[in-house]
Amino acid sequence: MATDNFVQPAILRFDGHYDHWSMLMENFLRSKEYWQVVSNGIVEPAAGTAVTDAQKTELEGQCFKDLKAKNDLFQAIDCSILETILCKDTSKHIWDSMKKKYQGSARAKRQQLQALRSEFDTLRMKSGELVTNYFSRTMAIINKMWIHGNKTEDVTIVEKILRSMTPKFNFVVCSIEESHDIDELSIDELQSSLMVYEHKINQGRGRGRGRGSGRGRESNDCGNQQQHQHQDKQVQGRGRGRGDHHSTTYRPRSADKSNVECYRCHRYGHYKFECRTNLNRQHGEMSNLAEKEKEVSLLMVCHVKEETNKNLWYLDTGCSNHMCGDKSAFSYLDESFRDNVKFGDNSRVSVMGKGRVTIQTKGDSSQIISNVLFVPNLKTNLLSMGQLQEKGYEVSIKDGVCRIQDAKLGLIAQVNMIANRMFLLYLHNITHSCFSTKLKDAAWLWHFRYGHLNFGGLKTLQQKNMVTGLPQITAPSEVCEECVVSKQHRNQFPKGKSWRAKKGLELVHSNLCGPIDPSSNGGKRYIITFIDDYN
Repeated sequence: MATDNFVQPAILRFDGHYDHWSMLMENFLRSKEYWQVVSNGIVEPAAGTAVTDAQKTELEGQCFKDLKAKNDLFQAIDCSILETILCKDTSKHIWDSMKKKYQGSARAKRQQLQALRSEFDTLRMKSGELVTNYFSRTMAIINKMWIHGNKTEDVTIVEKILRSMTPKFNFVVCSIEESHDIDELSIDELQSSLMVYEHKINQGRGRGRGRGSGRGRESNDCGNQQQHQHQDKQVQGRGRGRGDHHSTTYRPRSADKSNVECYRCHRYGHYKFECRTNLNRQHGEMSNLAEKEKEVSLLMVCHVKEETNKNLWYLDTGCSNHMCGDKSAFSYLDESFRDNVKFGDNSRVSVMGKGRVTIQTKGDSSQIISNVLFVPNLKTNLLSMGQLQEKGYEVSIKDGVCRIQDAKLGLIAQVNMIANRMFLLYLHNITHSCFSTKLKDAAWLWHFRYGHLNFGGLKTLQQKNMVTGLPQITAPSEVCEECVVSKQHRNQFPKGKSWRAKKGLELVHSNLCGPIDPSSNGGKRYIITFIDDYN
């Protein structure tokens, strides 16, 4: 519909991570030149002073920018959070409210910063950890400290990484300190040097595994051992054949083994064939060989996955909340909700959302089970009797029968106890579905995607490379019916033919709006208006 070539950027929705959202939202507002009115508020002239035309124009411009900034913030905030900030009259009040609620006070920020500094001081590279993963862990802490107001210099980060590497990097750390100026060395250059050295170590270990039974800490000890033929001394092989097997690999006894790592016990100072654990195992195999033959057996493990009925719910008196493990059973799910649930064996599982489950009752009517926790991989669905009683239902168990009753609707459900003394309830879940259509013509597809943007505007976007992935657009010969209907001329309403009321309540105009989701604080979902034509 629009003919303007400018494409509005997408507004980031708040997903619970305030630090990332606030930084991206601030950049978004700065790009639209709204940040000054959001951070400083509307600057009004002092009371009692005469307002010039220029000041009046400036004030109107600030109010207009504040209105647009409020609109962008409302679109970026979820409806559940929007209820708490509707009373804020300016964009600055909305921004300060979100900051105070999700970032905390200055004291809380200082406490979090102290915890991050302590974590940074005790940070060490783990044994077997890759250089890339260790740098990612380090920079994650640095970024959190920067968000809380502490900027760390690059030289401090470089020195911290160099002194916290594992011992196998001691050689390259000394080389970097001698050949580079630490004050001028960047973090990316340091990571590149360490990754190159790590790659060489891994290549050396690969060659060492093919020829020897040990590996050195330094690259000079990996795969470069000279082999000699030793005819006088025969060493028993480690093969599985029955014949005599002799190894001709010989290593000088005078070689320094302090940097050699054993492949069996992973200790330094000896090779794998010299390891005590290996020798003990070989002696045990040799002694057992004279006593009994080793039988070859085949062990097969079969895992059978039991299919569960997703419509079965267990009535549980020890369950504090309704829980469901099937994501498709929810008619509405708030995936931003996070919590954890503790089971009877003291184990904890993560809650990845909370929502509503719609079930079908007799007479093709539907009921909603609210505040249901989504616990992934939960094998059985649980209905909390305590939560049902909080909702006003009466739950009674007598003579092996569990009854759920409502004061207004009467008997809701009646469940008989099964053989294992459990109460199993079958509920038919109702899931919302819709049909999809597919357009083969790319021009019409992108015309609809951009809200009926004219084909000339689509060509401009493609020619100027303003949209990544936009194909070449060819304007079709047909016309868009929706665009024609919305742009066509409309006749005016006839004048002088409308009938007006001559006394009160003779003609009342009414309008009904709803249902509205979410409901109001009072639980209302409909709005109806009555306007007297006479008054």
